[in-house]
Order: sequence, then structure tokens, then C-alpha cells
Amino acid sequence: MRWCAVKLSIKVVPGSSCDGIVGWLGAALKVRVKAPAERGRANAAVEEIVAGALGVPKSHILIVKGKTCAWKLVEISGLSEAEVYRRFPKPT
Repeated sequence: MRWCAVKLSIKVVPGSSCDGIVGWLGAALKVRVKAPAERGRANAAVEEIVAGALGVPKSHILIVKGKTCAWKLVEISGLSEAEVYRRFPKPT
């Protein structure tokens, strides 16, 4: 199977009481992080949470757009698009 980078929209809620993936908010995956939105802390937490949920190294997750806002575009390498959506199923 050929791998390519998968792009995923994410809505981040920084300063939350717990870390975790909440679910889908329209076409974006909603992720809560305890880290504050300062000096890249929330971005690093998002990369770590998404990598852990997908079972890939953190180096396979890259925020390519939205580094200073709550809406981000994340690039995931090492998994097919079908595999990403299998691990983050959208509601039917």
C-alpha cells in the first residue's frame, strides 16, 4: 500500500481540564488539551495526542496551518487516509 500525507482539520480547545479527542465537530476533529495556548505548548500537546491516538510517532504529525489559532490543519504521514478515518470514525 502506498502512503501519502493525510490532511486533517482540527479544532483545538486549549486550557481544558483534560487532554483528549472529543470527536467530530462538522468536518474537524475536536481535541482538548490542558496546555495553554502560549509559546507552542498547545500545538505540541495536539501533536502528541493525535500521534498517540493514531499509534504513530509524534514526528509523523505536523501542524501545517493555523499554528496561532484554534482551527488547525494537521498533516499525518505513515498512514493511509482510510486508516486515519478508521481510527477516528465519523458519525453516520
